[in-house]
Amino acid sequence: AVRFLVAGVIMLAVARAAGQWRMPGWRELAGLVVLGALNNALYLGLSWSGMTTVSSAFTAVLISTNPLLIGVLAGPVLGERLTGRRLAGLCLGLAGVAIVLRSRLSGGMPEDAHGTWLVAGALLALVAGTLLYKRLRPASGLWMSTGVQAVAGAVVLLPFALWQESLADARLTASLLGSMAYMVVAVSIGGYYLWFLILGRASATSASALHFLMPPLGLLFGWALLGEAVSWQDLLGIVPIALGIWLATRGS
Repeated sequence: AVRFLVAGVIMLAVARAAGQWRMPGWRELAGLVVLGALNNALYLGLSWSGMTTVSSAFTAVLISTNPLLIGVLAGPVLGERLTGRRLAGLCLGLAGVAIVLRSRLSGGMPEDAHGTWLVAGALLALVAGTLLYKRLRPASGLWMSTGVQAVAGAVVLLPFALWQESLADARLTASLLGSMAYMVVAVSIGGYYLWFLILGRASATSASALHFLMPPLGLLFGWALLGEAVSWQDLLGIVPIALGIWLATRGS
């Protein structure tokens, strides 16, 4: 909640400084609040809660299945045409994810069922948020619309944070402040701004196909930073994922 609030205030300040301050109408504002609840509060709230009991690599793999869901739903919801090339790319990407998923769930690396359900809920929130953003097409500038979403996510999460946690538990260490600064600047501001920029310029299917990058990157950082095991099946799954991204985004 603190992260989203700080990021939102910064982005709104940037919008004003850049001359992009434009208060949205009530209908658009309501849409941005719903988007903030989906893209920030539910997507990240559920996925982070799930990662208390499942690995970061598994979370990345499960979330990265969203391009196929969006590819299927973008037609009836947004009127996007799912070409044979894009469908083949999505299927290849999903096949790669399935290989990695099988590797994570079988043998000696089982994942917690409760955590898996939380991450699955985060996946559905991300899919809904992506489709709703393309459907609404907010007229506010990117800084303004992204900032409003971040503040809305903070407001939605704050009651749950105060109910479940105590501010007295926070320890203002260099590690906490450094990680918070990274999440605010690099992820909530940089990452979300880039995501909505791409989503505004490409189809929902093509933009979402980039999420297939999450498994190999999640495996890489999980291994390098957290010491999580990586099997040969994990590495094998990266091949169809890379080919699938190329097919799904080529010419988009």
